[in-house]
Amino acid sequence: MQTFKYDNKIVKYFLYATIFWAVLAFFFGVLVATLKFFPELPDYIFGSDDGDVTPLFGAGIEGLSATNGKMGFGRLRMIHTTFAIFAFVGNGFFLGAYYCMQRLLKTRMGSDTLSWVHFWSWQLFILLSLVTFLLGINTSKEYAEHEWPLDILIAVSWIIFGINMFMTIAKRRVRHLYVAIWFFLGTWVAVAMLHIFNNLELPVHWNLLNPKSYSIYAGVQDALVQWWYGHNAVAFVLTTPILGLMYYFVPKAANRPVFSYKLSIIHFWSLIFIYIWAGPHHLLYTSLPAWVQAVGTGFSIMLIAPSWGGMLNGLLTLRGAWDKVREEPVLKFMVVAITCYGMATFEGPLLATKTLNKIGHFTDWVPAHVHVGTLGWNGFIIFGMIYWLTPRLFNTKLASNKLANTHFWIGTLGMLFWVIPMYVAGWTQGLMWQEFNEDGTLKYGNFLQTVTILKDWLYPMRAFGGTLYLIGAVLMVVNVWKTVRSGSFVANEAAEAPALAKISSARKKGEGVHTWIERMPTLLTVLSFVAVAIGGLVEIVPTIVVKSNVPTIASVTPYTALELEGRDLYIREGCNACHTQMIRPFRDEVKRYGEYSKPGEYVYHHPFLWGSQRSGPDLHRQGGKNPDSWHYKHMWDPRDTSPGSIMPRYPWLIDNELDRSITKNKMEALVKLGVPYTEDDLDSIQTSMDKQAIAIEERIFAEAADLKNKYAKEQTEKGEEFVPLRDREIVALIAYLQRLGTDISTENTQTTSINN
Repeated sequence: MQTFKYDNKIVKYFLYATIFWAVLAFFFGVLVATLKFFPELPDYIFGSDDGDVTPLFGAGIEGLSATNGKMGFGRLRMIHTTFAIFAFVGNGFFLGAYYCMQRLLKTRMGSDTLSWVHFWSWQLFILLSLVTFLLGINTSKEYAEHEWPLDILIAVSWIIFGINMFMTIAKRRVRHLYVAIWFFLGTWVAVAMLHIFNNLELPVHWNLLNPKSYSIYAGVQDALVQWWYGHNAVAFVLTTPILGLMYYFVPKAANRPVFSYKLSIIHFWSLIFIYIWAGPHHLLYTSLPAWVQAVGTGFSIMLIAPSWGGMLNGLLTLRGAWDKVREEPVLKFMVVAITCYGMATFEGPLLATKTLNKIGHFTDWVPAHVHVGTLGWNGFIIFGMIYWLTPRLFNTKLASNKLANTHFWIGTLGMLFWVIPMYVAGWTQGLMWQEFNEDGTLKYGNFLQTVTILKDWLYPMRAFGGTLYLIGAVLMVVNVWKTVRSGSFVANEAAEAPALAKISSARKKGEGVHTWIERMPTLLTVLSFVAVAIGGLVEIVPTIVVKSNVPTIASVTPYTALELEGRDLYIREGCNACHTQMIRPFRDEVKRYGEYSKPGEYVYHHPFLWGSQRSGPDLHRQGGKNPDSWHYKHMWDPRDTSPGSIMPRYPWLIDNELDRSITKNKMEALVKLGVPYTEDDLDSIQTSMDKQAIAIEERIFAEAADLKNKYAKEQTEKGEEFVPLRDREIVALIAYLQRLGTDISTENTQTTSINN
């Protein structure tokens, strides 16, 4: 027998981090949900020009403008998703992994130093995400909005965790790796691959304090790589690591062995192989090549089998222990979590079918589906794990089972109030958008007719559900705090186990293939990588290499310098969180928005901005639909031009002077990525920007005399400090919006492939 000590201190710190970020993630979730039906909230806090509004701070609209967008919905949404995925679930995974790996492998973590470097680097990444997103520094890619310095920090932290895990496995005192470790290894290789390839980007400059980069992929290829990553962020950040925790903590809490070892094997290998192919189902009916869409749909439907196999394995582990579920809050959380996993993984493949995707895509049905997983599956598994772990870390009993049960019921009720209204909202949107009158006109031609229905009842109910869920988390904080105070923490827990005798790596007589693989961690890791890499290679490589997948259109040209700056402002404010730029080939969408989108229109788009939800109308054919002055007034106060709109105000865009200092750097970076800017384009940047900006200013003043008088008065008052309208951010944004969808003739679109 050998004696050693488990490192509980690192587990304790991840416990505290998980709880801390959970509360913040839920708080920001409630905040962004509130902004969906009460977009004037920032006005009431920072300032407004509405006499009926009494701001908490300041008085005039200058107060809101001075925030520079820090309370903007698009930025806050990025914070919420990062906190939920990487801060709450990420730290929750590390909490469980650092605890159970040591016990499953009968050894201390490979390196205490690496454990702490991993912990603090991960918290630093989350903190910097908060700061950069508030400042508008982002790449727009959903779940991967972080700029290049943070992408590097994430990769370094993740690699450190992997090295520590492999070091721990190398000095284990248990021959065969338990199923939870399989899922941890599969998660590690998949996330590393996904993160690196999706975040390949070219920095515009090397300023760490204000980073800016462009994705090396463009348009269709960028969309495919992003949703290959985006869907599998759900798969390998929110699913497989949590399944590993399920396979450890559910048997521990129920005091029962896993139901089926063979089912565990089938579950693991089939899940990690099939999941990686499913990303294209997020892009059905878009400009993505049809063959990729078909492959994504096929594999998505196949996902039902391994997913439900895992769900049944988890629930059937409780055989003979169901009587405990009535009394034990830990088991209550875990049973509902596994059930939500089953529901989400059944619904996901259904939404991947073209029939239901046509109704559900771009609607609130998708967030409802996602939150069944995040609130129910991820949240409840982690809550149950926390309630099970905390008393054991502090050698005491849970302070209050009653309080934990209250948390369970409030959390469950909150989840229902969140997802059910959003299901109704999604079905309402999908069906109303597609409804026609007998004369062939759209029955609900005004997009706001749908929005006003949702914001009156369904969106407030969602925010109420999120508030309940947040209250449940606060009760957990109280319960954990009381438990910690009543116990005695042991940082280094004594343990003993027999030394592991060395044997040959060759298979022994009578040893099964998988039993042999289980004692060969390197082989297991390599096979896991092969399983997750195949799907990406088959789908992504041909789409990038075979040019016929994305026919180029002769009339499509790069954005001008001013339009490029406007596009970056669009990205900065997170506008793609609410507006799509992808018109699908449906009768209702073509009737409402214009000619359906062609893949060749996006060849110079680094990154793509197709979006995933329509809280506002699609903008791909926005160019020329409204006069420049309309866009100005719309950004000043959307409810002036569009009564009932839930879009926030953007007064800082109108007040801020446009920063042109790195425009040339941006264009030079895009040239390296294949955008055909010429030397003349680069030499005449300032001239071309001035010419286009002056033209927009003149049109605004010609269309709106009140704005002309406003700026004339402001010039008189400020003198030399006055910034002309032509030099402000709003003009660049208008230039970009007026360019959208104007490159092609919607009556006769000729592709260069025809000429070839």
